[in-house]
Amino acid sequence: MNTSVIRVVVVSGSLRAPSRTHGLLQALVEKLQARLSNLDVHWVRIAELCSALSGSLERDTASADLQLHLQAIEQTDLLLVGSPVYRASYTGLFKHLFDLVDHQSLRGVPVVLAATGGSERHALMIDHQLRPLFAFFQAHTLPYGLYASVEAFDQHHLVEPAQFERIERVLDTVSAFFQIPVASAA
Repeated sequence: MNTSVIRVVVVSGSLRAPSRTHGLLQALVEKLQARLSNLDVHWVRIAELCSALSGSLERDTASADLQLHLQAIEQTDLLLVGSPVYRASYTGLFKHLFDLVDHQSLRGVPVVLAATGGSERHALMIDHQLRPLFAFFQAHTLPYGLYASVEAFDQHHLVEPAQFERIERVLDTVSAFFQIPVASAA
């Protein structure tokens, strides 16, 4: 089994805290940590970076705090990203964050795509918006995306059993990417 530390960056694109997007990503991270103990998890929460992002038109003008997040993204081994669906796409500040990321830094990096929205009608945002964004970076978007609508949550906590099954399917692809044996169900 691979014992080296896997650097994981989680980008929560919601403009609010707490949020369902954060809840979905939190459930994903908890399940990932249950499978693997050798993780170094770094969170990037857009809700906490709104003023830093809106005040940074270019990488050179980014605050020291924002620079640390950008460097973490650029040095990650695994990227978990999620955004609420706003007008059929991800949030503007989520996109702006990735506008500041070096365009060659994510080449070949596995990316798990996730989104939340008001109804199932928005689920295609993962394939129509998120996947092309990370294709630009030449990242390796994993085949299964995670989409959860309002009904999957109690407040901001994921509760729908089918969502947890989807998370396990996504994590099987993460395990395969890192050539980590998948734990058999007991």
